[in-house]
Amino acid sequence: MDVVSPPPPITCVMKNTLYVAVGSEGVKQNKPLLLWALKYSGGRKICIMHVHRPANTVPIMGTKFPASRTNERELRAYQAIQRQKMLEILDEYRQICCRRGVQAETLFAEVNSVEEGIVALILQHGISELVMGAAADKRYSKKMGLKSKKATYVRQNAPLSCHIQFICRGSLIETRFLLVLAFGERIVDRADHRTDVCSPGWTTQSSTSRGNFDAEGSSSDWNSERYAAASRYSTCSSSGVRDLGRIPSLRSEGRHVRSEINEAISQYSENLHHPSAPHLADGISDYSHFAQSEESRPDAENARLEGFPAGERLAKAEKVAIEAMRRAQAWESLHGEEVKQRKDTEEALAREKEEHKNVNKRLNVALEDIRIASDKISSLESQIAESDSMIKGWELRMASVLDLLQTYRKEREEVEEKCDKALKEAEELRRKKEKATSAETPQFFYEVSFLEIEEATRHFDPSLRIGEGRHGTIYKALLRQTVVAIKKLHQNKVQDPLGYQLEVDTLSTLKHPNLVKLIGSCEEAQAFVYEYVPNGTLEDRLRCKDNTPPLSWQTRICIATELCSALVFLHSSKPVGILHGDLSSAKVLLDANFVSKLCGFGNCYRITPDRILNDNITPSWRTEPEGTTLPYLDPEFLHTGELTLNSDTYSFGIILLQLLTGEPPALGIKRKVKCGLDAGEFQSLLDPLAGDWPFEQAKELAQLALRCCEMCRETRPDFKSEVWTVLEPMRDLYGRSGSSQLGSEGHSEPPSYLLCPISQEVMKDPHVAADGFSYEAQNLRDWFERGHDTSPMTNLKLEHRNLVRNHALRSAMQEWRLKSVYTV
Repeated sequence: MDVVSPPPPITCVMKNTLYVAVGSEGVKQNKPLLLWALKYSGGRKICIMHVHRPANTVPIMGTKFPASRTNERELRAYQAIQRQKMLEILDEYRQICCRRGVQAETLFAEVNSVEEGIVALILQHGISELVMGAAADKRYSKKMGLKSKKATYVRQNAPLSCHIQFICRGSLIETRFLLVLAFGERIVDRADHRTDVCSPGWTTQSSTSRGNFDAEGSSSDWNSERYAAASRYSTCSSSGVRDLGRIPSLRSEGRHVRSEINEAISQYSENLHHPSAPHLADGISDYSHFAQSEESRPDAENARLEGFPAGERLAKAEKVAIEAMRRAQAWESLHGEEVKQRKDTEEALAREKEEHKNVNKRLNVALEDIRIASDKISSLESQIAESDSMIKGWELRMASVLDLLQTYRKEREEVEEKCDKALKEAEELRRKKEKATSAETPQFFYEVSFLEIEEATRHFDPSLRIGEGRHGTIYKALLRQTVVAIKKLHQNKVQDPLGYQLEVDTLSTLKHPNLVKLIGSCEEAQAFVYEYVPNGTLEDRLRCKDNTPPLSWQTRICIATELCSALVFLHSSKPVGILHGDLSSAKVLLDANFVSKLCGFGNCYRITPDRILNDNITPSWRTEPEGTTLPYLDPEFLHTGELTLNSDTYSFGIILLQLLTGEPPALGIKRKVKCGLDAGEFQSLLDPLAGDWPFEQAKELAQLALRCCEMCRETRPDFKSEVWTVLEPMRDLYGRSGSSQLGSEGHSEPPSYLLCPISQEVMKDPHVAADGFSYEAQNLRDWFERGHDTSPMTNLKLEHRNLVRNHALRSAMQEWRLKSVYTV
């Protein structure tokens, strides 16, 4: 064999640079690989490496044509575009590194084979550390190996001087470590069976799959031992490196060969004690014969020179030497097989030990899980026993509760019977007192619980809010099958129980068609339940809020007359008159037929006509200069701090001027109307939206309003004797009939909602059925007794026959009865 001389030393380029091989799939697919390299780079420079495969097809009109079918110019243009995209992608990788504070460079090559290009770049640039993908991320699994053909090719064909790590989905899959030698010799890599030549002192590490390299035993153990050049047996340390080299070819002449053979024989004699090499002794003996034959070669030469008589001995010595070399080669082959078998056995033993260790670990984990499960079972069994005991106790208590419930049901039935009897007696009394005055008439007023208030307003939902004033917020709600308006007092008013109770006491005892009806109250929530008035306030309708149509002059005359009727009723109340004290257009509500309803009695007072109310006992809000109340406020109150019944007269005069002009209640509205009357320009001041006012009647109303707004209280007109006598004839002539009456008596047609759908008569005891309609209780019971189980209104089958008394409708019915016989 020929002896291969060692090449010049290879210098590692950029030893502190970590190379990362990225593919052409895109930044999103290769970003986990780059991030892993950045995480474990230890702050070293990063070189992003890419092998670009030039395109051999050109897409034209949605079809890819091979290069042979396109001209060279189109192919080069398309390849230039692809090369530019590749450079942009590499720049994106470099930007990712820069954002993480790592210095980065790019390296690329154009080769038709990607894997061969990677190996060529490793050789060309002396790359010592490389990170590349093991497979596509979607093929990742916990026990996967190298699935990429490119990765497999690079692992097998890359120089042993390169440390390669294979990554998949951000996880290390396999590492090919370096193989280290302490002196230069010819090395054959088992992966690709190629021979690499290394200079003296160059070290290489072997590759391991999914293992951790032992840094402490990697170089110190290998440098501390020398391996024989003629031996295939390896004596490496516990670092896990096996079979570091093959035996070099024997030289055919010179004492240098004999010294190498002697050194190999010496090395073999040291390894005779190794238990896994039982046949080494014979090999050493053969090598000794070989060495002796080599030593006899010079003597044989000398003898041959001395003469042919020694030729036979020389030939025999050569024959012996050749036979020794043949036997040494045979033993070399046997030794190689022995080393291979030993390596396989050691690897199998290591795998068995590792598997045994894993089995023991899993067994310990399973035993611990069994112990924990046993403890849990014991705990659960004790809990089950406690639960069974509790269940038995609850069953006994439930039986007791059921018995008590039955008792309560019987008692409730008895109470209901008594209640029905009492209601019948009350109804009889009501019939007897039906023609009595409003002060003597029993009032249908009930207390409402806080829970009902919350349910009706849906926990005071802002979407149900229809108004808000100084005293509280008003919500539209559905309470006991009836649409109502619920007024919730503000926090500062909640602290004033006197004002709350005053409004309850006042409205619960007053019944008038033009006073808003108080249905109920809730002291806990500080809330009032009023009848729902759908057309809002007079102030909003005069301003045409939300594009509502304007009020006609006929309707305005009726509103003024009705408001006057309500004030006459309040001032004439027995035993003492009632002063509203906070009268304004915002306190006048309009129902569906634009009938006015006076509200806002939170600050009213009971006084005699000849008595005044001193400011020392009035609420402090009366002296506040802001808000809409100030233009309606009696001027003498601001000077004297005293309120009288004539204070309501002043506020009524301001409202009457608003009805005529449609203007807001500014402080100068009186002077403006007075100047218009004096200058003969009053016609231009009338609200054109109300239609064509009859000028004489409008002028008479303006003069009446100005008299009501006199600065001196004594000169203001009396409501009953003067104001009413002016408004009533106008209402009778131009307004609607039956809106308000002071001295007349008669019966009007009942509203349709007061009629029973079965008998078409006014209901006396209205009840709500399962279909949501209200009927006379006795008529509906007769309906059921005749065998009907359907609704009289919808003809659909009723879910049940339970009836619920409609208190709101009953109160409305009573109000209608009072209205039909009402006399001031």
